[in-house]
Amino acid sequence: MFLCIVEQIAEREGVTEQLKANNQMEWVARMNNIRSKATELVKKDMIYV
Repeated sequence: MFLCIVEQIAEREGVTEQLKANNQMEWVARMNNIRSKATELVKKDMIYV
């Protein structure tokens, strides 16, 4: 579930392998943000329901 959400958000926000190749630090920052969002969504769905 977590990985699926991360992939969906990354696709929606345009975080691609091209960005990773061109600007690694920007890619890492954006992926960390996406992972945080996904973690919160999973916690909300699995724990707080």
